Amino acid sequence: MSGLTYAEWADAVQEGRLLGLACACGHTNGSPVAACPHCGERDLEQVELPTEGTVHTETTVQVPPAGFQERGYQVVAVSLGDARVMGRVVGDRVEIGDQVSLAGVITEDDGHPAPTFEII
Repeated sequence: MSGLTYAEWADAVQEGRLLGLACACGHTNGSPVAACPHCGERDLEQVELPTEGTVHTETTVQVPPAGFQERGYQVVAVSLGDARVMGRVVGDRVEIGDQVSLAGVITEDDGHPAPTFEII
């Protein structure tokens, strides 16, 4: 069991990489979890995820949470193979089905990084 901690995941995002956890059942999760959400297996292998994928869903945040200043930004769930990763959009607005690539990272005042994606 190799697993994936939040700190390892966050460090990878800061380095321009995306990490996930693969399960023997065939599911890959795009963020740290203690067990596979599909079968409950705890023996998960850390894997490098692709940096290009397809927008699975998107939403525009018009009323940001406390501490966030920006309005009208897009948040996406990107399918990277079997895994999905949440992130912010930079550049042009995206739509469901658009092909995107990892563009960088954004870190808000709370110090937690989030991947950013742009249309390719």
